[in-house]
Amino acid sequence: SVMAGPINQARAKISKIFNGDPQSYTRFNLAQNVDGESSHVEVKLSGDVEEMDGIEAGHHRPASTYTQKPLRPNKRWCYGAGVILLIFLSGYLIGYMVHSKSDSSKAPETGGLASTLAQPNEDTNEENFAVAPEPFLDWSAITSMLRQSLTPSAFNDQLRNFARDKHEAGSEGDEALANKVLNIFSSLEMSPWTDEHYVQLQVPSSSNANTVLFGSEEIGRPKGYLAYSATGTKQGKVAYANFGEIDDLKYLQEIGMDLRENVLLMRTGKISLTEKVANAAKFSAAAVLIYPEPAGNSYDTTTELYGHVHFGTGDPYTPGFPSFNHTQFPPAKSSGLPEILAQTITPDMALKIHQKMKGKDAPTSFKGTLKGLSKYVLGGDGDVVSVTVNNVQVDTKIHNVFGVIKGFVDPDRYVVIGAQRDSFSWGYAKSTVGTCLLVELAKAITEMKKAGFRPRRSIVFASWSAGDYGSVGATEWLEGYLNSLDKKAFTYISLDGVVLGRSKFRASASPLLHSLLKETLNEVKVAASKDSTLFQNFGKEPFEAVLEPMKMEDGAYPFLAFSGIPSVSFRFVSDGQGYVYYGTALDNKDNLDIATDQRLGEFCVSAAQVAGQMALRLVHDHILRLDVTSYTRLIRKHVAAINVRVTQLKHANTMSSPLSSEWMMSASGSYGRAADAVMNDIQNSNLEDEEMCRNINDRIMRVEHNLLSPYVSPRDVPFRHILFGSGDHTVTALIEHLRDVKEQVAGSDADLLRNQFALATWTIQSCANDLAGDVWALDNEI
Repeated sequence: SVMAGPINQARAKISKIFNGDPQSYTRFNLAQNVDGESSHVEVKLSGDVEEMDGIEAGHHRPASTYTQKPLRPNKRWCYGAGVILLIFLSGYLIGYMVHSKSDSSKAPETGGLASTLAQPNEDTNEENFAVAPEPFLDWSAITSMLRQSLTPSAFNDQLRNFARDKHEAGSEGDEALANKVLNIFSSLEMSPWTDEHYVQLQVPSSSNANTVLFGSEEIGRPKGYLAYSATGTKQGKVAYANFGEIDDLKYLQEIGMDLRENVLLMRTGKISLTEKVANAAKFSAAAVLIYPEPAGNSYDTTTELYGHVHFGTGDPYTPGFPSFNHTQFPPAKSSGLPEILAQTITPDMALKIHQKMKGKDAPTSFKGTLKGLSKYVLGGDGDVVSVTVNNVQVDTKIHNVFGVIKGFVDPDRYVVIGAQRDSFSWGYAKSTVGTCLLVELAKAITEMKKAGFRPRRSIVFASWSAGDYGSVGATEWLEGYLNSLDKKAFTYISLDGVVLGRSKFRASASPLLHSLLKETLNEVKVAASKDSTLFQNFGKEPFEAVLEPMKMEDGAYPFLAFSGIPSVSFRFVSDGQGYVYYGTALDNKDNLDIATDQRLGEFCVSAAQVAGQMALRLVHDHILRLDVTSYTRLIRKHVAAINVRVTQLKHANTMSSPLSSEWMMSASGSYGRAADAVMNDIQNSNLEDEEMCRNINDRIMRVEHNLLSPYVSPRDVPFRHILFGSGDHTVTALIEHLRDVKEQVAGSDADLLRNQFALATWTIQSCANDLAGDVWALDNEI
């Protein structure tokens, strides 16, 4: 380079002063001498090439692993002379650089995206100059590049390319789509790979149909089904249970209906199919029949409904561990598998049952929109229904497909963008749109990288299979890399079901991502407008109203609650019932076009910008855009609710010795102070110091994972997150148990309560300790 000559001359002169040989360092060696002397420490200063030998990108040796030899007394006068010469040479070099900089600044920039080249002199050999590293682009340039790379026409083309009627998990259609994704990733040089799993899926028997009878009359043989239902035949009185929510079932009990061994008839909506069946099981029902409720004249009343009823995610026959081929696991099954029958029926079949039922009139809140039915009743003693489920388990090979855009500073840290690929039927909104967004974002960001974008961290693109069976492909991947992903993957962005309507924007996310999501909505422009942002267009309500709790059927849920990776999902929706075609053959292009007012391509662009811009922000900035202070507020809110319950419990005097919330409040305070300390470290740090940034980012990354309870097994209790998980270890379960002990509800246990209290407290305190950083920075009052 231009500077090579003067620098080399200066080094040669300094070397001669120090007896001809350049001073050198070696790595710190703590090997014990054979003669029993103390460890010998030799330090040599090697050349530039030697210093980089063996250092991987993104990894830095601690400064403490190097030390100097002691100076020799008879050479001290040489160092004095060396200091004087160094001052002289430093002044010379600074002057030279200032002169070079002023000359180079006159050279014109190219393309608006700075790519800096060292300009050689006319008499300099070509081999003596090198290309300097390209600078990182500023944020406005990055967002502009992304916006220009995404167009409605490109999405419309991809939608035509990926639309497919039959592509159930593991089928030929699913494999064909997987190969399309793989080929695109290969053409983009994204180092693609696949992840193969052998999972157990449940499908209808090819020889024995599922059937529903009212008395002796056959109501129908539905083709739709609910995977992972119990099998066999059950007979019982039929009762209409509305949406199947707990309050609906409690109402039936309160008016004197005994739901034990009954067949409960429910309509879709409000809660997931899985929750409906789980609620029925809590009331000891024998079976559940669920039908889709028509939405206007476009809904065919012979429409079949598909879904699953595993109260969990992943392969339920390998809970907590991955379904890799030839792995010898003992027989096991998930505790989330229902022990009652569950079957879907068409609206026409539901109408037949409703018309035959007798009993009390249903309340107004139970009345639906089933065509041909004017009066809803709850069911009488003579209304007997038989349900037969003959589903069978099949071993199925599935493939997840991946591609990566590697980072330049910390390539081993990555954000994952994923989309479900399979579907029971068309799955246009559920899987096709998300898959198209995945490949178009991969194309856009790859082109941006070629044009000068240099992400600090990597982006992994993932196409999942068996999503319709409960995020099976994604969960098996998480289980397969359980001990490494939380240290590498710092965010998951789900593209499932992102376009369902046109009038509102909704999102579910880890609190760590709330601030980034809000910033993104304030920056992303509406596809059809150059000035209006998404938040201006869809944010006619407070940002808090945009946020919804993340449900188990959400594709992002296992990343958050099982693996402790900050996750986000989002969607454009419409008012009213919303998009009611999920899980049916009516989830097709025509109905999604109607739901989006024929602007599907535009909404795809907006959705891609939201996902893409969040991902780019996370891989571009020096410090991860994960707001650790958001958990300060949430933890304080939960601790305040616990404190209220503890006070009520003390006044009730139902425990032999009082329970104190002092240490829980102390742990909450510890977390708040640790979060503030991280923010202070960020403000007072040199962001150009890569090692310091990496250390801070590692502390931030671990927050979500540290909120997984370490006191329960992922095999028995997969969703270990104390705030968003499911089980006795959660803060929600603790609050409910405090109430039950106070009211002396049957099954409440004071000793169990104390354990819950202690373990939740220490989970929060441990999270605070890790966030604080070094051990000498910990708040160790507990």
